[in-house]
Amino acid sequence: MGLIGRVMTLIFGGGRNVVKETAEVFRENAEAAGVRQAALKGQALEQYAAEFGAQRGWFDVAMDGLNRLPRPLLAFGTLGLFVAAMVDPVWFASRMQGIALVPDPLWWLMGAIVSFYFGARHQIKSQEFQRSVAATMAQVPQVVANAEALEAMRPKVVGRAATEKAAGLTLSSVAAAENPALRDWQAARP
Repeated sequence: MGLIGRVMTLIFGGGRNVVKETAEVFRENAEAAGVRQAALKGQALEQYAAEFGAQRGWFDVAMDGLNRLPRPLLAFGTLGLFVAAMVDPVWFASRMQGIALVPDPLWWLMGAIVSFYFGARHQIKSQEFQRSVAATMAQVPQVVANAEALEAMRPKVVGRAATEKAAGLTLSSVAAAENPALRDWQAARP
């Protein structure tokens, strides 16, 4: 027992497990990886909450409302041009002749301004979307717990009912049969 005890103490002694430590060199410990992954996700959610959790002031709300105006105005303005072309073609044609005189560099500048505006707007909206995703992901554990609680309330179904005999019973219940009580009652009636 002394030699075996010393070998076991060498391998497993001192609170160490040499076999486990050697195996973890070649294969990752799944439980430790799960703990690290959960900690990483928790830190990411905390970062999202800290970054996007600030309350917005009246100026931010007003600027957001102002930023919402150009797209509808452009869309309705374009539709208005079609209506103007049908209502007063001469007026519309004279305005389009004026637009034809705008030099190309000015069109390029306008295109750059509009592109940067909508690009910045897209970036703001994508950040708000990320914030809403982070808030939704923070609710996942509660939703999963609620779903599990609801699933636990579901009645356990053992099997399926056999219906072959029930069909025969249904047919026999609607078939006319001899009823002595009914026959006596009918005989007693005048």
